[in-house]
Amino acid sequence: MLIGEVARRSGVSARMLRHYESLGLLRPSGRTGSGYREYAGADIRRIFQIESLRSLGLSLREIGRALDEPGFAPAALVGDLIRQTRERVAAETELLTRLQRIDAAEPDGWEDVLQVVALLQALTSKSAEARQRAALSSGEESAVPVEALVEAVLTEEDPLVAGALRWALARSADGAPALLAQGLAATSAAVRERAVRALAELPGDGATGALRDALAHPDAVVRGHAALALGTRGVAEAAPTLIGMIVAGRNDTDAADALSVLAHDAAAADRIAGGLVDRLADGGTGAPARGRLTQALAGIPGERASKALEELSRDGDRAVALTASYLLRLRDTESAATTAVGRADPGERRATGRGEGCGRRLDGGGCGGAPRRG
Repeated sequence: MLIGEVARRSGVSARMLRHYESLGLLRPSGRTGSGYREYAGADIRRIFQIESLRSLGLSLREIGRALDEPGFAPAALVGDLIRQTRERVAAETELLTRLQRIDAAEPDGWEDVLQVVALLQALTSKSAEARQRAALSSGEESAVPVEALVEAVLTEEDPLVAGALRWALARSADGAPALLAQGLAATSAAVRERAVRALAELPGDGATGALRDALAHPDAVVRGHAALALGTRGVAEAAPTLIGMIVAGRNDTDAADALSVLAHDAAAADRIAGGLVDRLADGGTGAPARGRLTQALAGIPGERASKALEELSRDGDRAVALTASYLLRLRDTESAATTAVGRADPGERRATGRGEGCGRRLDGGGCGGAPRRG
């Protein structure tokens, strides 16, 4: 079979067949009387073997060794090819991701494209300061694409940069809650925590919905951050998780504060007080946990909480009883003060700044006055 026929049947050009021959990869079995190359069946098989190995990424030199050296084992070479291929795929995937993010930014011109590229590069800089500047620049005319911000949030270890990234994400376009929710499924506990912390700082129903779903997450850290965030948003579903955090002693002070926010009306206050009392009565609740639960009752208004504190003031655990007695005295003092203010002469209330609606300030200061300084 002459070279033209071989080229037509094999799909390898005559020029490439001559190149193989010049390298010693392929040698025609004979020549015609006119000197033309003549290929036998064995030569055709050799051509297909060369092309098969080329399809795996082997160089022509490596193909020659594979076909002609019996001791040339494929294991090491195939391993190298796998590594090289993975590197190429990773590089191509990174390029594709960058292009998609530039497209998502909807640039009007090449100047916008270059600005987005610069921001994306800054987000992956080794300099924490450069990464922070890139995050804060999202408020400018050319914003960082939300996908890039989410990826940066989930991988950032520097707390200052992470805070800037969460701030930027809260100002970004829609889509962040769904992307962060995917981060909750990560195998890395650190990534899951970063995802839920970012969700906690996002406004809107999308973030709230993702946080609700996170209450059932198997990771206690994720559940805790979700419950704290939902508590500040007034979502009653967070109460059982918050009570569980108090029992476990994990962010128990923050959990108690969140419960006090949820106790915004009499019915809610009674439900929360009931949940705390149930855990106090549980035989499996240890002494330290009972002490924390008793302290949490201090922030819950209403008859149910007051009655529970009265009963706990006679508790067999002296520490619990003393804590409950102290909290009852505080409640009585505050109640008496409120009653006294309500009965005061209106003119006196105006003079002292204790008018209607004035309650105990969280900063320790009085109404109309500067906060108490420590």
